[in-house]
Amino acid sequence: MKESMQRNAPNGAVYGLGFIGAVIYYISNATGFWMGVVGFLKAMVWPAFLVYEALKTLGA
Repeated sequence: MKESMQRNAPNGAVYGLGFIGAVIYYISNATGFWMGVVGFLKAMVWPAFLVYEALKTLGA
């Protein structure tokens, strides 16, 4: 169990840094309090947006 946790640690770090960056981006572009809340929620699922846009660009 401990070995699998150590192997997955870099993935968690990348997600964490991406989450922080997404929070900063979405909240800095928010026009009001509730848009900031929506931005925080979007930041939690930013990988889904990334994959969607990548697939759309590739024409899949």
